[in-house]
Amino acid sequence: MNRKGDKSLIVGLDIGTSRVKALVGEYAPGSPLEVIGIGSHACNGLKRGVVVDIESTVNAIQRAIEEAEALAACEIRSVYASISGGHTHCRNSPGIVPIRDGEVTWGDMERVLEAAKAVAVPSDQRILHAIAQEYSVDNSQEGIRNPVGMSGVRLEVRAHLVLGALSAAQNITKCVNRCGLQVDELVLGALASSQSVLTDDEKDLGVALVDIGAGTTDIAVFAQGAIRHTASLPIAGDQVTGDIAHMLRTPTPHAEEIKVRYACALAQLATAEESIQVPSVGDRPPRRLARQSLAEAVQSRYEEIFEMVQAELERAGYAPMVRAGLVLTGGAAKMEGVTELAEEMLHMPVRIGIPQYVSGVGEVVGNPEYAAGVGLLLWGSRLEQQRRPVASSGRVGGFWSRVRTWYRGEF
Repeated sequence: MNRKGDKSLIVGLDIGTSRVKALVGEYAPGSPLEVIGIGSHACNGLKRGVVVDIESTVNAIQRAIEEAEALAACEIRSVYASISGGHTHCRNSPGIVPIRDGEVTWGDMERVLEAAKAVAVPSDQRILHAIAQEYSVDNSQEGIRNPVGMSGVRLEVRAHLVLGALSAAQNITKCVNRCGLQVDELVLGALASSQSVLTDDEKDLGVALVDIGAGTTDIAVFAQGAIRHTASLPIAGDQVTGDIAHMLRTPTPHAEEIKVRYACALAQLATAEESIQVPSVGDRPPRRLARQSLAEAVQSRYEEIFEMVQAELERAGYAPMVRAGLVLTGGAAKMEGVTELAEEMLHMPVRIGIPQYVSGVGEVVGNPEYAAGVGLLLWGSRLEQQRRPVASSGRVGGFWSRVRTWYRGEF
């Protein structure tokens, strides 16, 4: 990336089912990240987070990147890109190694994470992330977040592994490469969103991030300051749009517009006196419909989403740990009545998660639709800021690997 003075630029590329969003961030050590460029383009090349049409996806990425470059007045060369979909799954894995010099070093932390990754992985899958949850030294010191400098003979880690389909990761990388860009890292969408919308207090107490996009609803559970569980559900905003199109017998583009302008997720918020105009198919004249009827149909689908979220939390055994409640984000979380319905169904605190820790373009700051994109910027900028001080040491590669290990253990 080009630099502006003493500041550096970083790019997050949120490749979603319905839209591709490119965000350019400007940052300097000790200063908050500022979003200075944004590009967004509709995409028909993905289904539930997985590439199904390379040409369409490449075109959407290219258009979004060009818009972001024009607004930020820079040339984009590499990106931190998101990946999501039902092909991703997680497991928690332990790792153990001897402490070589009697005192824990960065190298020991890197080796113990590698030990945790030594699990049987099918040939058609790959490990996307290995994130340390907590360390222990000699079984006598547990719950450690950063063990560097501690004395002992044995270092253990409990790590959260995120796995995904090899072909899905390769296809996303291929689409980005065909736009003349490099992929700095593929980051799970839910993890990226968690960077921008969750607070440290929520992560410590126990919180579930629920990112409701167009194709999937992604979940990330944090407790005691660390990631504990990730999952992806095959139901999201596109199903709501499909329900509206089917019920109103109107084309999908009109159904999407009606959803955005008039729908709400709680029927009691719409009165029977309110009505909306519904375009018809072909040359038929438009019709009038009670807004409350629309809300009832939408509420049924959102109830299904929250039922599946609750079932996933209970299945994974983390429902009792979510003491801080749910944080909803993503484009489909913007609908009126969503928080009220979720609280009524799940009996826990619920809030809308909007991007934090950044400034800049008002369209991004305060909009849950950009949570993943902003999270990618935060993820990448923190890695880059840790990397830069040692660039002149001649050992960039080895230290970069250790910094990456440290970062994943802390976040």
